[in-house]
Amino acid sequence: MIKNIIFDFGDVFIDLDKKAPIQYFSRFDIHAIDDEMKKWNMDYETGLLSTVDFIDHYLERFPRLNHISFTTVWNSMIQYFPQQRLDWIKELSKSGKYRLFLLSNTNDLHVEQVIKNMNESRFIQFKAAFEAFYFSHDIKLRKPNPEIFRFVLSENNLTASETLFIDDVAENTRAAETLGLKTWTIKPGKEDITQLFSIKKELF
Repeated sequence: MIKNIIFDFGDVFIDLDKKAPIQYFSRFDIHAIDDEMKKWNMDYETGLLSTVDFIDHYLERFPRLNHISFTTVWNSMIQYFPQQRLDWIKELSKSGKYRLFLLSNTNDLHVEQVIKNMNESRFIQFKAAFEAFYFSHDIKLRKPNPEIFRFVLSENNLTASETLFIDDVAENTRAAETLGLKTWTIKPGKEDITQLFSIKKELF
């Protein structure tokens, strides 16, 4: 019996275009994300680099970029948050049937863009639907590291077998399963979070 639900954010609630940044980067003759860039990105996502230092790394290596062009490229993946998903999570929270949590690999720049795209009022409503909101850059852990799931379980006294984790990345759901969580690897564009109780009805 599921008592707790942990949700990812991107491509679960807010739509993402994960190919957009590299497409935009190509305009500046950056055609791939190499190991050095991957390290900067991961360090930023786990709060090991400040926003200023993160941007400076890119501007120093790629002089054709400036602050505005880089942040535009970096945030280009953040798309729309459909109203029906906000209404759905608010109603689920209001029902009181489950303890609800959000667990997202993200960073300050993306969060700023999310709030801008949603508008602050809608973001506040969204955040209020959850008992706790965990961003990787705040807790210094990121999926698929199993420690991030142990942290959320321990922090909230959750039983793994009573907890459902929903993410669009199979690597993340597999990591959660090793700790005994139930999972749903949602398929963006083919499945919608608002279909949870019909698609995963066997869990409820």
